[in-house]
Amino acid sequence: MKEVVALIPARSGSKGVPNKNIFPLCEIPLIAYSIVSALKSEMIDRVIVSTDSEEYAHIARYYGAEVPFLRPANISDDKATDTQFFDHAIDWFKVNEGHVPAYFAHLRPTTPLRNPAVIDQAIRTFIDSDFTALRSCHKMSESSYKTFEIEDRKLKRLCGGEFNVENANLGRQAYPLTYDANGYIDVVRSELIQSQSIVHGDKVYAFVTERAYEIDEPDDIDFVEFIVKKKPEYMTFLFKDKQSL
Repeated sequence: MKEVVALIPARSGSKGVPNKNIFPLCEIPLIAYSIVSALKSEMIDRVIVSTDSEEYAHIARYYGAEVPFLRPANISDDKATDTQFFDHAIDWFKVNEGHVPAYFAHLRPTTPLRNPAVIDQAIRTFIDSDFTALRSCHKMSESSYKTFEIEDRKLKRLCGGEFNVENANLGRQAYPLTYDANGYIDVVRSELIQSQSIVHGDKVYAFVTERAYEIDEPDDIDFVEFIVKKKPEYMTFLFKDKQSL
């Protein structure tokens, strides 16, 4: 089995929710959910957090992750790309360990609620396949064929670009199913990143999960806390041996 490393990006700057990646969700820092889920995975060999913050690094280590490097500020702002933080991690592996893991499991802290068994299923599905990457997604409640943009204060169909919106009023069965990429898990190949400077490529496996809840705005924290409190067994499973800092 080739090495699989979970790589968790956690830059310190956030505009929507200040210090979002360590914001307390049910009194546990947000990043801890991704770390502990990865540690409980059977398919992940190492869990590494890529951050620009010593404070974040301290929290990540407390919950069991490795933080062998700090990410430079110039690839840690809100314009930083996934390719940049993967390139930085890959360069660190080359210089410091003399090899690069074959696979990275990309776990975003802003999608905190994961089942380690689902992570394992995704990795098993992808390893030794001929797909360029795997991305998780869930079915949208409404097809994106029914959505709009606004131009000159008028509704304009996103699919087709029509100002005549009558065809967007049909029942949901009239439209193809569409899916949201949800951040539950991506699995990527280090070879693709190194050879083409891209993360996912053009043959991406669609790994469909249950609905995954992402945290982007303050109201999202309250909603996800409500979900977590309905499932106390989830917190016990993840954090029975760890308390909040």
